[in-house]
Order: sequence, then structure tokens, then C-alpha cells
Amino acid sequence: MADDHCSDDHVDEPRLRRLIDVGRGLLAQLDPEALLDQVLETAREVTGARYAALGILDGERRELERFITRGIDAQTHRSIGDLPRGRGILGVLIDDPRPVRIPDVGTHPKSYGFPPGHPPMRSFLGVPVVVRGEAWGNLYLTEKQGGGEFDAADEESIVILAAWAAIAIENARLYDAVAARRDELEQSARRLEAARAVAVAVGTEMELEHVLELIAKRGRALVQARSLVILLRERQDLVVAASAGVTERATGARVPVEGSTTGQVLQSRSVQRIADVGAQLRISADQLGVVGARTALLAPLTYRGREVGVLAAFDRGADAAGFTEDDEATLRAFAASAATAVALAQTVQHDRLRHSLEAAEAERRRWARELHDETLQGLGGLRVILTSARRREQDPDLAELLQDGVAQVEREIENLRAIITELRPAALDELGLAPAIEALVDRVRVVEGLTIDATLELPAGERLGPALETTVYRLVQEALTNSAKHARAERVRISVACAGERLEVEVADDGIGFDVDATSSGFGVTGMRERVELGGGELAITPSSSGTTVRAVLPLSELDEPLVDGISDEIGA
Repeated sequence: MADDHCSDDHVDEPRLRRLIDVGRGLLAQLDPEALLDQVLETAREVTGARYAALGILDGERRELERFITRGIDAQTHRSIGDLPRGRGILGVLIDDPRPVRIPDVGTHPKSYGFPPGHPPMRSFLGVPVVVRGEAWGNLYLTEKQGGGEFDAADEESIVILAAWAAIAIENARLYDAVAARRDELEQSARRLEAARAVAVAVGTEMELEHVLELIAKRGRALVQARSLVILLRERQDLVVAASAGVTERATGARVPVEGSTTGQVLQSRSVQRIADVGAQLRISADQLGVVGARTALLAPLTYRGREVGVLAAFDRGADAAGFTEDDEATLRAFAASAATAVALAQTVQHDRLRHSLEAAEAERRRWARELHDETLQGLGGLRVILTSARRREQDPDLAELLQDGVAQVEREIENLRAIITELRPAALDELGLAPAIEALVDRVRVVEGLTIDATLELPAGERLGPALETTVYRLVQEALTNSAKHARAERVRISVACAGERLEVEVADDGIGFDVDATSSGFGVTGMRERVELGGGELAITPSSSGTTVRAVLPLSELDEPLVDGISDEIGA
């Protein structure tokens, strides 16, 4: 099996937009056969695969009940004979429903080879289709056009497509069930159609803020709630990210996952109806901006096994009896679509931020190189010329002027070297994090007159990942700048140490402190938070009149868990 979940290949934005458009079409398609055909054709289109197949599992999920193909003509079908039931490489996904990517099917130990008349197939990509947490079938792609191999971007694209397909399949199933008992479930049918319409509306947006606003407003209307609050998971907390119909804004309010009802709903991945908010919610609804709530309906937001957040609806209109089973089913279906939209928007947002920071660092490197190779070398040449002229000059007054010129050029050279180091210290690229921080500390001591105690406990002779080293260096650099320029500190203590699988960074000063919220842009707090969050860590800034402490904890793996899961695995006939 391929094992490159951590590849730098990402789905490009045009392909993401295409997948979102496809998702809208799939959600609007209620004919099961037309839906499956659309999935297969889209899979071939976005990956460049010559052949595509969809294997549908039987009731016991042990073998394939149906096997639908695209790219193989009718005559070849007849030559092949009976369609596969899920043995060989095809069975790998049945036994272990995770994405599989294989460069050459024939080299895999589970490959049984192909029957007579079967077209040659080499590269292979397989992705499970999971409906409501259970394997429904598998999407298989072979023979990437051009003779190449399927890459991580192809894999991620098909995972997204499979997620849309799962939602659409479930929608189609529900629609068929409603059609079969239309008279007794007419109201439920209208609700499910509304949920589908909401999913389509949400799928048109890629900006996280707009996506959350749409989910809050449409979700509230869907279950006729007085208020609806969206809480997104951030480490060990659920944080209020958006709301509709609330009495008071509570964006940013935190609820711990452990020990809370909302956390229980998220971890159990089950919808919960609450008849008495005061007795069952465990926290006051006022904390979420909802005043006087009586009843509630909580639904988890999960995407491919990742806990995204929770939808919390409060008070069903004027109905004192609370939410119904029909509301529960409706919000569950809506939450599935909403989770996909949020995860996609988060992926786009994080990728944009990551690329922005990478571009900024690249630009810093370019300017540092330009200043070193051109300007600094030019000043060095000028110093040599002036020094030579001073030695030859017999006029004392002119010789003194030349000496002043040499001194001025040397000062500018030192200033330029400081600027180059600020832009991108060579020590960080060439020697590593510890030497770079030591050089930074020495420079700040001299320039700012600070007393700095630095303790660096990093693996001897080992380098951390380049992104992690850059994150920590910029964090310490910004914190020192704040201490010197803004907090008017006299003493600073720096600690950078490995603790198990984590890297702990702390910069504490004895300055006057500052208001983090009021001065976030001036103090670079936003930039520090963005860098730490992209590194998968947590940042805490504690200012006070007796000093400020900046503390960050980052995973040593340096892996920012992807919001749209990476994948890899395989198939066979």
C-alpha cells in the first residue's frame, strides 16, 4: 500500500470548485442509477482514469453484490465473463475500508491477475464509500491516462467525491423511502427536501465565515428553532463559531469537550434531544448566547471520522413540547452535509494561510539574498575603494573625510547585515533552530540592552522540520520584539524544550504588559496564533502589569492534521 498521507500534493482550487459543483449536482440527483453513473464519470474526469468501477457490497458486507463499470465496452464485458465478487485486490477495501493507491496492480501480493480478455491495467486507486458510518461500496479507478501513477491529489479528490456520493446516496435512499409511504410521511418528505436544498446552498460557498452563517440560518429554519448555535472543535474545547436567532452574541465562548453534554454528543456521534435544558445541558445556555432556553436538539458535525463540531438548536418555535423524532432525523441529515461543507471550507482557509506564510518566507529569503549578494557586496567594494584612497591621500583634511566615509559605510554594512538577519537568518537554514535563537538573543542583548536568559533543550545533532523551526523562531523573535519595543521590559526568560512528542516554547518578561485584544495587530499576536495553529499547536498569551508570558505547545511531528483526509491504498480483479 502507498503510504504518502503526508504528501505536499493538495487538490488545487479549480478542482475543488469542480468537486463542489459536482456535489451540488449529486445532491440534486434523486434517481439512484443516474446518480451512480454521474459518480463514475466524474471520478474518471477529475483523475484522468481510463477505467472506473463502483462495487456495491451485499447486506453482510462480505462481497460485492453489484459491479458497475465505465470505460469498458460491451464486447469486452462479454469476453471477461462473470463480474468480480470482491476477491484479490478488490477485497482489500472490503476487509479494510480505507483508501488504497497502487502504482502497479500486478506487483501487489493480493493480485490474482486478470481473466482472459481483460484489458491491461496497471495504476490503481480505490476509495470506500461510507454511508452513515458503514461501508456501502467501493470506488475503483485504474489506468491513469498518460501512463503515470495516481497521486495524492487524485486520491484526495476521490475521497471528497466519495463523501459527496455517500451523502447523495443516503439522500436518494431517504427520498425513495418517503416516496413509498408518501401519504403518512408527507411532512417528513418536505423536511428532507429542504435539507437537500440547504446542502446545495451551503455547497456553493468556500469562505468559512459565509458557510457557517448559511448553516446557522438554514439549520434554524429547517427545524423551526428559536435559536441555533454552531460550536467547532478546537483541541479540548468546543468554541462558539456562529449563531442565528440568539439573544446575545457569544462568539468565542468555550465549552470543554470532556464533561459537557455537547462534548458527549460529539464523541458519541449521536443526536440528542433535551427536554429540560436547565437540568440536562450541564452548562447554562446563557453561555452560548441563548437566554431562557427550555428544550434543545444537539447534532454532531463529523467528517470522515473527524470530530468537526456540534449543532445546537434551542426551542422549536412555540411548541413547548420540544423537538420531535422527525426533527432529529432532519437535523442529523443536515449535519452530515454541513460537516462536509465546513471541512472543505476549513481546508481551503488553512491552505490559503499556509501558502501565504510560505510565500512570505520565500520573499524574505529572496530579499535577504538580493541584499547580501548585491547591496552588501556593493557596500563592501565601496569600503575597499575608500580605504585604499585614504591610504594614498596626502592631504590630512581629505584623508579624515575619507576615514569618516569608511566608518559610515561600515555602519551601513552592519545595519544591512542586521536587516538581512531579520529577514531570514542564515543560521536557521544552515545550522538549525538552537544556533539561530542564540544568535537572535545575542543581537537583541546588544541592540536593546535586555538581560536575556535562554534555555534551549533540543535534540542534539538533530534538526526539526523546516516549518516547525520557522514557526518557533518567528514566535520567539516576535515575543522578544514585543518585550523590547512595547512592554518596556528589562529582563526576559526564554525556554524552548522537547517534552515527549511536544515542543514547548515560553517567553516571559518583566514588562508592563499589554491588552492582547486591543493591540493584536500591532503586537503581531494574530500572526503568532496563525503560525502556531497551522503547526497543530496551541498558543497562550498571559499579559499582566508585572510582565507577559507567551507560551506555545507544538507537536514535534509538525503535522497539521488535514481537514480533508489524506489517503492511500489499492484494488485488483
